[in-house]
Amino acid sequence: MVTAEQALANAARLLERAEIELTNLPLMGQLDALADSWIRLGQLLMERERV
Repeated sequence: MVTAEQALANAARLLERAEIELTNLPLMGQLDALADSWIRLGQLLMERERV
């Protein structure tokens, strides 16, 4: 099972990679969207831990 911290770390890595891909806008957008998904997953996991 993925933890909230792992999900956010994955998002951070993807966003760093997206910064490198400034000349490849389609890939940059895909990486950004994937990072957004990891962030949402991290948020859901944090909410679940609070319950």
